[in-house]
Amino acid sequence: MKKEKIDKKQEKEKTEKTNKFIEIIKKKWLINSSKTLLLVIIILAFFIGVSVLMQELELTPIDLTEEKLFTLTEESKEQVKNIDKEINIYFIGFTDQDSRLDLARQYTKVNDKINIEAVTATSRPDLAQRYGIESSSEGIIVESGEQYKVLSSNDLYTYDYSTYETIDITEEKLTAAIKSVSTQKLPKVYFLNGYSSFSLTTGLQYLNLYLQNEVNDIETLDIISKGNVPEDCDTLVILTPEKDFDDIATNAIIDYINKGGNILWLNSAMIEKKEQTNVNKILAMYGVNPFEIGIIRETNSSKMVSGSPDLIIPEIQYADVTNKLNDSEGVIFINATKINVSDDDTLNNLNVTKTELVKTSENSYFRNNFENSSDNPQNGEEQKSFLVGAQFNKKIGEVESKLIIYGENYFISDYQLTQTTQTPMISYAQNKDLVLNSIAYLSNREEDIAVRKSIGTITYTATEKENKIILAIITAVPLMIIGAGIIVWIKRRRKK
Repeated sequence: MKKEKIDKKQEKEKTEKTNKFIEIIKKKWLINSSKTLLLVIIILAFFIGVSVLMQELELTPIDLTEEKLFTLTEESKEQVKNIDKEINIYFIGFTDQDSRLDLARQYTKVNDKINIEAVTATSRPDLAQRYGIESSSEGIIVESGEQYKVLSSNDLYTYDYSTYETIDITEEKLTAAIKSVSTQKLPKVYFLNGYSSFSLTTGLQYLNLYLQNEVNDIETLDIISKGNVPEDCDTLVILTPEKDFDDIATNAIIDYINKGGNILWLNSAMIEKKEQTNVNKILAMYGVNPFEIGIIRETNSSKMVSGSPDLIIPEIQYADVTNKLNDSEGVIFINATKINVSDDDTLNNLNVTKTELVKTSENSYFRNNFENSSDNPQNGEEQKSFLVGAQFNKKIGEVESKLIIYGENYFISDYQLTQTTQTPMISYAQNKDLVLNSIAYLSNREEDIAVRKSIGTITYTATEKENKIILAIITAVPLMIIGAGIIVWIKRRRKK
């Protein structure tokens, strides 16, 4: 009996302990709805606090895009880091959460003289009135002293009518504006007009846009009516002359060269013989011989595009102009021609030094018989590495004239590489960089030589199927989680 009483007592104590444990569990704060609500409020307050703190600290956002579209490029950082003037950038009508504002704030970490401020037309009516920004519109004002640049929201995008893509050029425009208001003199680039089918409005609209983004003053030159190359010309661009220069143009260009003027010359392949005495006269001043009829083709499959012998990938050589590009993927030339250079003695007599910039592979050949459809070199066709890009420095007394010449014109154009991609030639590989760096070098702006960000951000338009998937992720999944939480809570309430 005594043992039985002891066992009952122990069992009772055990039961009481179990009941106490169950009561403790029942009273746990996770099951208590009021405390659970308090926990949710605390968690939300924590995340809101962290978000506010991160916004106050203006930390660089994490950029998971492949092209780092929301991160300031190293090239832009190089452009602005040494500016010693106060730069104020006002974002009028933009919200603090705008990605363009986040991008702009990254400039302040590169150079503390750059200030970013988001304002409204109401809070800063003086700015809106001074720069003509309407209260209902967005605008960016970049100012330094008396110099300023106003960008509308439309200036931050361009549109590709061939691919129907909207392209974000915010960084290019902001960097260009900062450079513009902090620079005393913009480089003046003139495009010779009247001798080529290429112009800033025909075939070169992308180049025109890129040059303006690089902080250049661009203008077309009608040399016949002008009579000379303007004194403020830093670089004269000559595009594939399709007819000979008039005597007025020839004398004006020669005078420009003798004063130390610099020229960028782009010359496509010739398919027929043309009498260009004056054109060749100017080229001969640098030791460049007349162009021949024919095009360069490739036999090395790794040096051509899409198996097309006419679409070649020449090799970029190391030079001051190409020092950022010689280890890159290279450029794409179509129907290129070779640059024929005089011998060393002739160059010495002309006080000219030559620097090779771009060459084809040893497996390329020069075809001048266009009736031949073979993809392999035939008897009599020259096969070797051809010079397709070169720089010539000519000493003339106390001054020096520089010529950069490429045996190709289409690589900087708006023309499409293929019918299927509809992407302009200038957007491929390092085509854009090669021409922009050449102009920067000729304009004595070596600090602007860079490898630039690709053409820009393409806005994403989801298909109907993709929209359904996205909606399912952002609505159905959270609802399922909430529903599961409610079911678990109800079951635990019933067990009490």
